Amino acid sequence: MADITRYPIRRHLRGSSTTHVELISKGRTVRSGVGASFWFRPLSAVLNEVPVDDRELPLLFHARTSDFQDVTVQATVTYRVTDPATAAGRIDFSIDPTSGRWRSTPLDQVAGMLTESAQQYAIDLLAAVDLAGATAGGVGPVRAVIAEGLRSDERLAATGLTVVGVRVVALRPEPEVEKALRTPTRELVQQEADRATFERRAVAVERERAIGENELQTKIELARREEQLVRQRGANARREAEESAAADAIVAQASADRTVTTAQARAEETRLAGAAQGEAEAARVAAYRDVPEAVLLALAVRELAANLPKIDTLVLSPDLVTQALARFGTGAAA
Repeated sequence: MADITRYPIRRHLRGSSTTHVELISKGRTVRSGVGASFWFRPLSAVLNEVPVDDRELPLLFHARTSDFQDVTVQATVTYRVTDPATAAGRIDFSIDPTSGRWRSTPLDQVAGMLTESAQQYAIDLLAAVDLAGATAGGVGPVRAVIAEGLRSDERLAATGLTVVGVRVVALRPEPEVEKALRTPTRELVQQEADRATFERRAVAVERERAIGENELQTKIELARREEQLVRQRGANARREAEESAAADAIVAQASADRTVTTAQARAEETRLAGAAQGEAEAARVAAYRDVPEAVLLALAVRELAANLPKIDTLVLSPDLVTQALARFGTGAAA
């Protein structure tokens, strides 16, 4: 918006670097330019202010495909006024000399013109294809046809407008139809996901089987080695038992030999002692053979007295003394 300063009789306008300002007086252009500043008389001056910067125009409209399906197109058109004088002659860009505001809504008129033109090109394109083709093709064809159509539009060129760029953000059908269209793809994706899951499970099962086989082979190997260990321990125990039995046999044989030798020595000793004793007895008997009976009796009594226990008191009865004397006298007479 231009900056207008009021003074008595005259006023001063100061433009900006993005607006083209014109001063028309008595039907002819007196002053014009981008960022112009000048004095004017409010009663005889006509002021036009045309923006020359890039403007963004968002678009949202509906179109119908060849199979009678409604689609929503969301786009943005970037435009610029390249011929401000022509645009001011075709569209009312006049401003109030007091406030500096537009007397009408010129930008709304420009937006309506661009929107209708863009809708026309997009509707013509979408009406020739079905919904599946339109959604499969994406926003590229719609963007291309809108940009080409607006750039070659004679009405826009005659108005002094130039389209800088076109962006199509979305091309969507109705929510129910979009959901139905997504169902086959979603099912395919789900099938691929299920297949990937099954393959992953199969790989996991195969790996578990391999791990189980490895564990089984490990157990078999351990069992085989344990069997070898048990066999070796048995052989060692048997060898140890055999060695122990052989040692015990040797010890027993040595003990038996020693016992036999000892027994033989004792028997020989006993035999020799018996022989010596027999010879001694024989010699003693031979020595007693010629001894008188009274002497032998006396020796026997002495021997008996030597082997009898100690007698503190001896009582001799008359009968015992009589018998002893009788026997002694008989022996003496003989």
